[in-house]
Amino acid sequence: MSSFEYNQAPLRVVFGSGTLAKVPAELHRLKVSKPLILCTPEQTFQAEKIEEVVKSGEGITPAGVFPKATMHTPGHITDEALEFLKSSGADSLVSIGGGSTTGLGKALAVRTGLPHLSVPTTYAGSEMTPILGETVGGEKRTRSDPKILPTAVIYDVDLTMTLPSGLSATSGVNAIAHSVEGLYAQNGNPIMSLMALEGIRSLAASLPTVVATPSDVHTRSQALYGAWLCGAVLGNVGMALHHKLCHTLGGSFNLPHAETHTIVLPHALAYNAPAIPEVMHKLADALPGSDGDAIHGLNILLTKLKVKRGLKEFGMKEEDVDKAAEIATRNPYWNPRDIEKDKIREVIRRCWAGEEARADL
Repeated sequence: MSSFEYNQAPLRVVFGSGTLAKVPAELHRLKVSKPLILCTPEQTFQAEKIEEVVKSGEGITPAGVFPKATMHTPGHITDEALEFLKSSGADSLVSIGGGSTTGLGKALAVRTGLPHLSVPTTYAGSEMTPILGETVGGEKRTRSDPKILPTAVIYDVDLTMTLPSGLSATSGVNAIAHSVEGLYAQNGNPIMSLMALEGIRSLAASLPTVVATPSDVHTRSQALYGAWLCGAVLGNVGMALHHKLCHTLGGSFNLPHAETHTIVLPHALAYNAPAIPEVMHKLADALPGSDGDAIHGLNILLTKLKVKRGLKEFGMKEEDVDKAAEIATRNPYWNPRDIEKDKIREVIRRCWAGEEARADL
């Protein structure tokens, strides 16, 4: 076995059904009493639910709700939230929602040092990582710092029951992408590979049922479990081409996060396939119906989930392909296969057009 390093992040996780009621106990554990609640404009009803739960805790008074969390964590929103936080006298943060809200919570926590309790409602996995992506000046930049990692996470399966089928699908594939890159990460290790494959299996098996029968509690639980594992993988290993492309496309062209990950994943994997034969074999085993071909397995899964496959369906223009290729190759992340600009351009073009992935580059 090759040598490796493994670090265990100090993160507390509470998983189950009805666990939202444990928010006051977790705040007491953190020894805080005045949390600022964060959400997107579309999720104020969930923030209000959290607010009521928090009020039920002895000696805890919410500092208010900041309902403007936005996709890709734009700098001006973080600045506004920071001013709101300072004026509220908050001593902690509670974020409820998907990656947008979690990202804002991370941005505020790393700037203030306040404890951050994350309550995810999607399968994005951001709550398990010390990684923060922020958009400033039209470009999304990422950084990693242990202080970015939320202090604790409460997974409540009940909160995912109303997640629309389409968003469940793309959010779940977004999570799978975290583990796929974890399998060939430069700083990967056997522990993360075990978690990655288990997370992929759980999501690939459960997502088609989640989409077909959204009210199935068992498969919702299986999907959330898989997402937790995939998020933990991303939080412990580095990123490569897939995430670089998604950060470029999302931050520079304002494309939706989960949908972009869903579209890019099979194409980025196809590009890297020649350099990672052992990973491709393991991944194929984790994907139902793959017939030994991981790319085929992903194509089958995306077909079952009935997701959109082209970035042009989300507003990206064909003339943006060249600009995206330029940005994506300017400061590339480490990748198992050398980055060749003309071939990366073709990967992006296929993502834009919505073609099925194929390993011919």
